[in-house]
Amino acid sequence: MPGPTAPDGDFMPDSSRDIVVMKGIDKSFPGVHALQNVDFSLATGEIHALVGENGAGKSTLIKILTGVDRADRGTIEVDGKTVSIRNPLHAQEMGISTVYQEVNLCPNLTVAENILIGRQPSRLGSVDWNSLNKRAAEYLRELDVDIDVTRTLGSYSVAIQQMAAIARALVISNAKVLILDEPTSSLTQHETDQLFKVMRKLKSEGIAIVFITHFLDQVYGVTDRVTVLRNGTLVGTYETNSLSRLELIRLMLGRSITDLDDMTAHKIESSLHISAETLIEAKELGLSNSVDPFDLKLHAGEVVGLAGLLGSGRTEVANLLFGVDRPDSGQLVMDGKVVDDFSPAASIERGVALCPEDRKVEGIVGDLTVRENIVLALQARQGWFRRIGKKRQMEIADRYIKLLNISTPTADQQVKNLSGGNQQKVILARWLAAHPKLLILDEPTRGIDVGTKADIQKLVLSLAEEGTSCVFISSELDEVLRTSHRIVVMRDREKVMEFSGKVDEKEIMQAIAGSES
Repeated sequence: MPGPTAPDGDFMPDSSRDIVVMKGIDKSFPGVHALQNVDFSLATGEIHALVGENGAGKSTLIKILTGVDRADRGTIEVDGKTVSIRNPLHAQEMGISTVYQEVNLCPNLTVAENILIGRQPSRLGSVDWNSLNKRAAEYLRELDVDIDVTRTLGSYSVAIQQMAAIARALVISNAKVLILDEPTSSLTQHETDQLFKVMRKLKSEGIAIVFITHFLDQVYGVTDRVTVLRNGTLVGTYETNSLSRLELIRLMLGRSITDLDDMTAHKIESSLHISAETLIEAKELGLSNSVDPFDLKLHAGEVVGLAGLLGSGRTEVANLLFGVDRPDSGQLVMDGKVVDDFSPAASIERGVALCPEDRKVEGIVGDLTVRENIVLALQARQGWFRRIGKKRQMEIADRYIKLLNISTPTADQQVKNLSGGNQQKVILARWLAAHPKLLILDEPTRGIDVGTKADIQKLVLSLAEEGTSCVFISSELDEVLRTSHRIVVMRDREKVMEFSGKVDEKEIMQAIAGSES
């Protein structure tokens, strides 16, 4: 029997409306059984969330549906016909398009060129630019986006680039199925709301949408059904409005959420190990047009959280503390000595480590192995003329692979082949191997699953108990509260408030918003 309608309207589970049916999908890679007998169905005019921890098999399932990979076993039906999807172009010809987390268009071309590239209207053997620009603008207006399409794509925000990518996906395939892979990871709340408005509009026009996300609030805000994968297997498919959040987390993790609930007790225990001695102190430290002068003290064994909206100055503080940027006011004192060499290399020498916000661009070295990535900072600290032997490298890598539960078939797997959460763990392993005094984590849990988030939060508190100081930056206020002994609030690139002891979320939000009430 059909279940109740979704909160925003008209979806009723009905197998006769399925536009995609995947049955018994099995896929193995060397050392990894990525999918095991997985079923998945998608109905016309629904928004269907695909969730699970990193390494659960979401990406592999989508790659098979879009022709990037071929299944070892199983069948795929599109519009009621069994098909063998040969490649992404073949998938597009069947009306299946994908918009990826990292927009893969050409930033140096205009918005119009990106939307209609390969389908440019012509006149007398040349591109009809007036027609191209007019048509592209019309496609975007259908998505409630009204912009100058003659400007380069790179001159617009990530949100506008996402909309252009969606418009292109609809144009190139006359899409019946639209796959959105982590589309909100770099968007503000307002931009996310605008995207959801577009998704609901497309749904009302009969387009089926697969929505891959790690944000559970968004699952409940926009989807009709949710399919949960875990360790390459299907846990189940559920109507979103009939599944509680706690139950969804339990299904994703395959275990009780006690690990998430006991963080407060762990934080209280770790606070007993905070040293009275100041490890590092910023005095009126600032950089013009970056972040206003601020004061900040960190003690050994203390976790200080930086809270604030995107662009509030959190990353700018991290970059000054690590020496990515050089301040033009104030001073930084570490271990009682004034810092005069602001550079990442000098910071590593002082025992400071930074896990950057953009792990793919600034963190991992994709073509190196897990082992080589893990020993990178230690090798830099030791000096390139004192090479760490292969045997020692393996000992270090194996230790941290085990400690952080990094899911990889071998330490010699290329790190680019790991899931995002496991790549994040490799970066953590790199800095842990160097035994830092201060560890700066800039959005360490962005875009990764609930289970890995809990693992990283517990690891931070465990490191604090061992005497490591930590600066913890996150857009998710609840994890800042769970993990930090002290919280510094940033607003408009200025430190505006500091909290210690017991504090609730409302107080922090008021400080972020600048609210007096």
